[in-house]
Amino acid sequence: MAMLQMHEKYKKEVVPGLQKDFGYKSVMQVPKIEKIVINMGVGAASQNVKVLDAAVDEMNRIAGQKAMVTRTKKAISNFKIRENMPIGCMVTLRGQRMYEFLDRLINMAIPRIRDFRGVPTRSFDGRGNYTLGVKEQIIFPEIEYDKVERVHGMDICIVTTAPNNEQARRLLTLMGMPFRTN
Repeated sequence: MAMLQMHEKYKKEVVPGLQKDFGYKSVMQVPKIEKIVINMGVGAASQNVKVLDAAVDEMNRIAGQKAMVTRTKKAISNFKIRENMPIGCMVTLRGQRMYEFLDRLINMAIPRIRDFRGVPTRSFDGRGNYTLGVKEQIIFPEIEYDKVERVHGMDICIVTTAPNNEQARRLLTLMGMPFRTN
């Protein structure tokens, strides 16, 4: 059997499942994933800009889209940070790239995490969005382990149209997200 693409899986399996679970009358009421925002903070960039260049390059490979460099809003002398300094990178995925990334995240990257027991269920924000923290970028198959100079973590925020955590969790569970069973 050919592997279902994430978007096809959403349309054929997830939508009917959510309609049955929550009693939606219209397909348009069913929650969907709006976007995925990947953010990588690179604190070492304040001393060495080359570290940020490597992080941006890795983010480009992971996301399949050009990453945007994020800059500081204000100066913090304790961290040796001046205003408008490059400090990280981020990328917002929508549409087909978003579904491709979600497929790679669930089926390739997450199973490669050491001592993995499922993603935490308490990372919902109350409005149906889910944020997942990843400690190493090397879990993604696009990153060549030998060429990595520094291991960076990243935050992956999955923004859904679900009105609450319960519906968002059901949506992500049906999409294949391996939640921790306590």
